[in-house]
Amino acid sequence: MLNVITPDVLLSHVHDFLSSGHEVLPLNQCTNRILAKDIVSTENIPSFRRSTMDGYAVQAVSTYGASESNPAFLFIKETIDMGKVPDQPISIQEASKIATGGMLPQGADSVVMVEYTDAIDDQSIEVYKSVAPHQNVIDVGEDIAINSIQRKKGQIIRPQDIGAAAALGIQNLCVYKKPIVGIISTGDEIVPISQKPATGQIRDINQYSLSSQIVKNGGSPVFIDNVPDDFDALYAACKKAVESCHMVLISGGSSVGMRDYTIDVIQKLDKSKIIAHGVSIQPGKPTILARLDNIPVWGLPGHVASAMIVFHILVRPFLCQLAGERNPPFYSKPTIRARLIRNVASSQGREEYVRVRLEQSGDHIDAIPIQGQSGLIRTMVQADGLITIPENSEGLEQETWVDVILL
Repeated sequence: MLNVITPDVLLSHVHDFLSSGHEVLPLNQCTNRILAKDIVSTENIPSFRRSTMDGYAVQAVSTYGASESNPAFLFIKETIDMGKVPDQPISIQEASKIATGGMLPQGADSVVMVEYTDAIDDQSIEVYKSVAPHQNVIDVGEDIAINSIQRKKGQIIRPQDIGAAAALGIQNLCVYKKPIVGIISTGDEIVPISQKPATGQIRDINQYSLSSQIVKNGGSPVFIDNVPDDFDALYAACKKAVESCHMVLISGGSSVGMRDYTIDVIQKLDKSKIIAHGVSIQPGKPTILARLDNIPVWGLPGHVASAMIVFHILVRPFLCQLAGERNPPFYSKPTIRARLIRNVASSQGREEYVRVRLEQSGDHIDAIPIQGQSGLIRTMVQADGLITIPENSEGLEQETWVDVILL
């Protein structure tokens, strides 16, 4: 007998689980990993006032009122080479030639672009346009200020974060370990993908589709075993999985039936606590979630589309939690607004997820429902996303604007 709970009740257990630990990695291995400690600046970037243009470093007041008919006359103190500290300070009516990225001399607060100057001789120039203080200049700490947080614990490390860390001379970052997720495929009819199925057999699609979803969401998949419909074999595989993994996915065997042993096996494992044996969603109603210490153990539907949808909607948030992601809402579902092109019926009492294809139609996007049973992988291949029909709704009408959960 299923003990069905709502998706929201199941997701409320996300924070019951702890992250899978952390490790220190070289900077060039940290892209897309999740920070376990804030990136904090230990210095100002830049550490000196720097020009953003080729031109002349000046005191802005020296250029006030300058125009083509009434240029400002300035004396050149020096030429500042790249990577060099200026020798001469700047006073009113003085300038130093400077290149983009060069260090401003003491006293200078702005840079006149070379396009607005003319050289009179080697020691003087005319300026035809005034500048304001700090114009064409990056000030000390304007890019990165000392003691500022550049990226917070629990956030995914992006290429720009790697760049900021490199600018600060940070060679290693503390990141959360990737959760190891064990996959167990069940069923007498399942055969390896290298084998041609006999009549009544099917290749083990779920091992590979689930592995890919795990990788995409920050986990490290491990295939434990392909077991027949046998209690002892499934128990042995589960015991092996919980000894070495941070999460376990059992594909198939989650429904109520004489040969579905998943719930019995989970209950026999030490310290197991059943959170859900049934979730009010379609597809995926017989989904199981149990807790063994800090290990989520899932019983997923055997049908490939159902398993993938349940993973995306329900399993993914728990994987993000184990992976250390803490950027609320860390398991939010990226969506895009689209117009439904035909009626979609639904049964009340469950939250239904409908696969849709997206097409540009003039100035908007159309959502086209994909028809097909949950055992058909093509329905997921063709789908760009999912639309949600609330549990107390009888469906959605044509022309309804919907939020499509992107896959």
